[in-house]
Amino acid sequence: MKKHAIWSTLPVLFATALFCCVLWGSATPAIKIAYELFGIAPDDTASRIMLAGARFILAGFMTIVFGSAISGKVLVPARTSCKYILVLALFQTIGQYYFFFMSLAHTTGVRGSVINASGNFFAILLAAYAFRFEKMTLRKILGCLIGFAGIIMILGGRSILTDQSSLSLAGEGAMLLAALFYALSGCCIKIFSRYENPVILSGYQFALGGVVLFVIGLIMGGTLTFSSAGCCLNLLYMGFISAGAYTLWGILLKHNPVSRVSIFGFMNPVMGVLLSALFLGENREAFSINGILALVLVALGIIIVNREQS
Repeated sequence: MKKHAIWSTLPVLFATALFCCVLWGSATPAIKIAYELFGIAPDDTASRIMLAGARFILAGFMTIVFGSAISGKVLVPARTSCKYILVLALFQTIGQYYFFFMSLAHTTGVRGSVINASGNFFAILLAAYAFRFEKMTLRKILGCLIGFAGIIMILGGRSILTDQSSLSLAGEGAMLLAALFYALSGCCIKIFSRYENPVILSGYQFALGGVVLFVIGLIMGGTLTFSSAGCCLNLLYMGFISAGAYTLWGILLKHNPVSRVSIFGFMNPVMGVLLSALFLGENREAFSINGILALVLVALGIIIVNREQS
């Protein structure tokens, strides 16, 4: 038996992927709870940016520490990798999470979780038509169409064509932009990881992007008031979400074919919706006909686009 073969067994693969998806899915309720703990109002953009920055400074530090412990050496980027880290920090942390944190101040956790899954379909389109390192197939087109149908469903279905009053640029619009930045960063990581360890890229870009967001928020007049121990615990947990999930997902990708791991990504929006219902009390939207159908379509779309061709 090869060393680390345990990561290739189905029970370990499924359990680890599920744990990662629970972590990523918990990000939405964790952020919305953080707004309450830190007393950040929906219109307090500066403090939201500071909170995002603090989260990713911690996430970057944790990712580098976890990655160094696993590899048995301190992970330090090569000088030639600085440009890759800068680009990723711009897309994956600064761009994506500026809009992600903005959105969750103006929309529900259920909607945010489902809409954010559109990043999976944007990534397919960008990889095929912008970066051209993947071929578009009928299967992928079908998966994207089904997935985007789910996004339209959570936004209100056909009614959004005649009534957009339930939508907002700062809420649903910002989450779509966050998903687009996620897709861009995913394509960049695929290219840049040919030249540098992806854990190094992720850890250092988290930290750099976090510092930039924190400083911008500070200059804009934002504040973070630690009024209770819950604030510290929440912030540490939000940092661990990115660091822990990314590190474990990277281990799975190292020991399994990409398609065998990525197909479990359908659990991300499922966990986001379920945890939003559990911790935010959004049961009515989560378990409505529109909510369930939207989630099923999005999850099915993710499975289809990541299914390994026979």
